[in-house]
Amino acid sequence: MKLSRRGAALLAASALVLGGCGSTGNDAGESKSSAGGKVTVEFWNIWTTEPLKSYGAQAIKDFQAAHPNITIKSVPYENEAFKAKLTTLTQSGKAPDIFQTWGGGVLAQQVDAGLVKDLTSDAGSWLGTFTDAALSAYKVEDKQYAIPDDIGMVGFWYNKALFKKAGIAEPPGTWSQLIDDVKKLKAAGVTPIALGGKDKWPGHYYWAYLAMRIGGLDALKQAGESKDFTGPAFVQAGQKLKELADLQPFQKGYLGATYGDPGGQAATMGDGKAAMELMGQWAPAVQKDAGKGLGDDLGFFPFPAVDGGKGAVTDAFGGGGGFAIGADAPAEAIEFLKFLTDSTEHRKAVATGGLLPVLKGEEDAVTDPNLSVVAKNLAGATGFQLYLDQAYPPAVGQEVNDSVAQLIGGTKTPEQVAQAITETAKSE
Repeated sequence: MKLSRRGAALLAASALVLGGCGSTGNDAGESKSSAGGKVTVEFWNIWTTEPLKSYGAQAIKDFQAAHPNITIKSVPYENEAFKAKLTTLTQSGKAPDIFQTWGGGVLAQQVDAGLVKDLTSDAGSWLGTFTDAALSAYKVEDKQYAIPDDIGMVGFWYNKALFKKAGIAEPPGTWSQLIDDVKKLKAAGVTPIALGGKDKWPGHYYWAYLAMRIGGLDALKQAGESKDFTGPAFVQAGQKLKELADLQPFQKGYLGATYGDPGGQAATMGDGKAAMELMGQWAPAVQKDAGKGLGDDLGFFPFPAVDGGKGAVTDAFGGGGGFAIGADAPAEAIEFLKFLTDSTEHRKAVATGGLLPVLKGEEDAVTDPNLSVVAKNLAGATGFQLYLDQAYPPAVGQEVNDSVAQLIGGTKTPEQVAQAITETAKSE
């Protein structure tokens, strides 16, 4: 079975993707109040596997004990089933009281349809407790339409022993240094980078990050608005990626390799057969699941800066999970959401290893050393860009994945990639 980024997060027990099956509950949009003043809040979530399954049950129990007039009706779904059910419901003009969201283009469509509450005012007293990076994916025209519960970022995971074998004393800080290190690794007989080329989405990380580092976050935002990806930042991103691909840095057979299957990207990295992979915070867990895992030899560094680029090395690229409130939800839904993201309660969720910090100063609640280094990088992030296949309309994101894969494989030029994405964006 092909393992997607979302499947990878499942293996890492990430809240981005959790598997399983749950009950459907009552249809959203029914009357929530009874004559006795009691209120039922329907909560659609993807907390179907551990550790968040048990955490969520206890959190609901604790909230209801403190609010005896409020019943939280949990409606858990496996990730893909959740998306299908939510799409069907929202197409009928309804939305659950509280529901999982990944922000970006889908949330913007729900906002346009009038299905979700603007939380800018209702949550104003506690929005300041969140990191800027965590909030960013859930803003539409500078208004807050959902509250973050989890966040993650993509960066380079590397094999310290293989770097040492190639005479590399420290991780690269610039793209030029990364290119030099790739050459050193090849000279030492080491495969520099593991890549699941068949899945396509792992390759788009390189192009997206390079566009960020060259043009800055504004370039990506403006391209999304103008539907024009032919600007210098995007063409140069393709040129830089072609520079890397021309060095043939990937493992043998990478074009037919998936991300998480045996012999794929994660296994190649986890078995010590490549020195680096560009992947999200779930990478260590999937490396261990698909391969042997590197233990103390595993390190992490952020995507390097590009000389002369407008983007900062502290700008992060990734995704997360949050919760939106349906337009017709009772006020008690916001009360429950405030409870879940209060520092005392949210630290409990982070401590399970199922979520990463979204609140300022919460990093010490992370106990896993690999997740801790990611959390610290996110805490210091000066900006945040959502995965392009979530930030932009789905067809645009898919075109990014497809065209970048062709660029890496040598069948499309940087200019052709930029033009193809632009044409798709303008057709939406």
